[in-house]
Amino acid sequence: MVESGKQGDDALERQRFLSLFLRSEREIFRYVAALVPNASDAEDIVQQTAIALWEKFDSYDPSRPFTPWACRFALNKARQWMERRKRWQALLENGLAEEIVVRREELKPRLERRLSRLEGCLEKLPEDKRSLVEGYYYKRQTIEALAEASGRTVEATYKALQRVRQSLQMCIEGATRTEGAT
Repeated sequence: MVESGKQGDDALERQRFLSLFLRSEREIFRYVAALVPNASDAEDIVQQTAIALWEKFDSYDPSRPFTPWACRFALNKARQWMERRKRWQALLENGLAEEIVVRREELKPRLERRLSRLEGCLEKLPEDKRSLVEGYYYKRQTIEALAEASGRTVEATYKALQRVRQSLQMCIEGATRTEGAT
């Protein structure tokens, strides 16, 4: 009986960790993506961060916010990634990673406002345009796959995506001007 109780506790702990991590994953990814040159490396670092977080989850203080705690792990994982790459060595020695973190914190309120506006603008898009954006940016589908699914040529799909990006940019900037006028 004691063994099944421990398994239940472990399952609850895993569920609690997953819930916290999944709610913070996008923010952790954005944090890491500001530090490394491409999304693939950022995804790898986020995965390594998730493993490290799980290994240290018993030291997490639930009275404190999870995301900042997780981002400290992510920063360490990003530093390790940079240390393994010689071309990044000079950046580490000159303190660029720390400078980026400080600058990101300064810009965080502005970035969060823009992200909120983007989400509002995405909701206004017609379904076909929204699914194009979601397929490319969130599901990371190739242009070729998106073209095939929509029955368009690859070139037409690139152009459609470009027009949607321009539309979103105009929507975000319009929301910014509107907020500034109020």
